[in-house]
Amino acid sequence: METEAGLPVHKWLIAGSVMTGTIMAVLDSSIVNVALPSMSGTLGATIEQITWVVTGYILANVIIMPLVALLSERFGRKNFYLASVILFTLASMACGLARSLTVMVLFRALQGIGGGVLLTVSQAILRETFPPEEQGTAMGIFGLGVVLAPAFGPTLGGWLTDQYSWPWIFFINVPIGIINLILVSRFVEDPVYLVRRKGEIDWLGLGLMVLGLGALQLMLEEGAKNDWFQSGYIMRLAVTALAGLAFFIWRELKVKRPAVDLRILRNVAFSSATALGGVLGMALNGSLFLLPLFLQNLLGYTALKSGLAMMPRSLAMAVIMPIGGRFYNRLGPRLLVGSGLVITGVSFWMLSHLSSDIGAYDILWPQVMQGVGFSLIFVALSTAALSTIAKPEVTAATGLYNVSRQVFGSIGIAIAATRLTSGVTRNHAILAEQAGQANPAAVAWLSRATSAMMARSGGDITIAREQALKLLDATVTRQAAVLSYNSVFVLVSLLFVFALPLVFFLKRGQAVDGEIMVD
Repeated sequence: METEAGLPVHKWLIAGSVMTGTIMAVLDSSIVNVALPSMSGTLGATIEQITWVVTGYILANVIIMPLVALLSERFGRKNFYLASVILFTLASMACGLARSLTVMVLFRALQGIGGGVLLTVSQAILRETFPPEEQGTAMGIFGLGVVLAPAFGPTLGGWLTDQYSWPWIFFINVPIGIINLILVSRFVEDPVYLVRRKGEIDWLGLGLMVLGLGALQLMLEEGAKNDWFQSGYIMRLAVTALAGLAFFIWRELKVKRPAVDLRILRNVAFSSATALGGVLGMALNGSLFLLPLFLQNLLGYTALKSGLAMMPRSLAMAVIMPIGGRFYNRLGPRLLVGSGLVITGVSFWMLSHLSSDIGAYDILWPQVMQGVGFSLIFVALSTAALSTIAKPEVTAATGLYNVSRQVFGSIGIAIAATRLTSGVTRNHAILAEQAGQANPAAVAWLSRATSAMMARSGGDITIAREQALKLLDATVTRQAAVLSYNSVFVLVSLLFVFALPLVFFLKRGQAVDGEIMVD
């Protein structure tokens, strides 16, 4: 049933229907992380091998997102969405029942294909369902699922693993998937402008995209473990990714009916929003990777306690996102995104002054500021990115927007991990040199530590000296790690500063029947 303007009457039912799938899909990108040690024992896999459970899901996500528009036109968007819900739900059940790594990775990849479709199509449906004056609200709803689900994922995954066992992080998707299937079947229909096309498929472009994006994602996932470009394997992946993506872009801009319509990127407002979305993905994923490591490795927090310590950011997002959506029409994208970039940049600058003796309160306000900043950026950016796109192209645009955010999120994690590791090594060497015999304070500290160890070891000075040196090395390593975390947070802060000029290319517009009206 539709209104006179052609908009569905049950917009909130439609929003609830598709957001069920969105939350389920995004949650599964992070919920498995805390269960990997338990899974490795059951599946007989090493820690390095078990990471493919995460890699397989993300890799499939990245590959399917740009193809959603093509497959929606071929099979009908509602049919394609429902098939993806079924695929995701059955793959989740199979993952919970898997007892070998090969089977697990296979079904995680299938789960990732379904999840990538749910995420992309949900955003397109929300964009079309809400009237122009409520687009900010629609993207606020979408943002709640996309941004909050990864934040709560590790906490939920840890609780399910501790209380039951790791298969339940997958079994929990089955009832949710069934509910999503029923709701979408009942309330969602294909838009009137969707033209079903069954012509020839650009198989060459499709193959080049899979090759290029697949190699790039593998390089980002495996680079840190293989010493990056010191490894021949990583070098081959880099060359394959570069060649595959270069030929893919050339091919798609040349053919009449491309597998992925890259011509949408000629829209400067959309391409600028997509670039800023990449910056947001890098910062959000990088910080979600760094802060739990800091809390657990340096402060000794458990996974559950670190998740609770990071809750202020999630709560701030939950409060600000709906409000940010309402302010979009009044303030426009430039002011909201610009303010969000400044607030978030300042928050990461505050985190760059951490020390090894901080408490949860010391990271409270930086996280609250991040929650506010991320919310303003995400809502305004998602709305502005699609507001100048004609409705028939919205599904294709959401695919490109989301794959950019996903790929740059992986880049953010890779850069953060590499800078963290190299920073610890470099800082340790500098601090160790400063803590040598030429430093009177270090010599005095070592003498006191040796005396204390002698009292504990029964007076053996050799053993006491060795123990004191180990304690000194542990202290230096700990401080080197703190300095390395701080330097990475500085880089994230600067990333937001460098992204500010892109704000001026954002525009607020409305696409009507293929014609774009821009403010």
